[in-house]
Amino acid sequence: MNEERKEEITIEEFQKIDLRVGKIINAEKIENADKLLKILVDLGNEKRTLIAGIAKCYKPEELINKKVVVVTNLKPKKIRGIESKGMLLAAIDKNENPILITVEKDIEVGAKIR
Repeated sequence: MNEERKEEITIEEFQKIDLRVGKIINAEKIENADKLLKILVDLGNEKRTLIAGIAKCYKPEELINKKVVVVTNLKPKKIRGIESKGMLLAAIDKNENPILITVEKDIEVGAKIR
């Protein structure tokens, strides 16, 4: 992959991003949307609904209990009439498929990522 790099940011700018470990507790396809899944994620102190464009690579049932990285301080956005309150982090492979960033070892949900 030969993507152009983004502008450098300072450590202070990076620290504004609130990254947390979340555990997917439910996932379902969104009607009439080939790429979108509605995901319920447990962040320890709360549960949030997220909309993720990963349906072509992941079946809802294979996501249950996966620990993932969630951006928790994005402004909520309505997608297909559903409010998404965060974002799952994923890498994009050479075929433009999203691959979720998961947690290697067992750690409590809600743990801050730095």
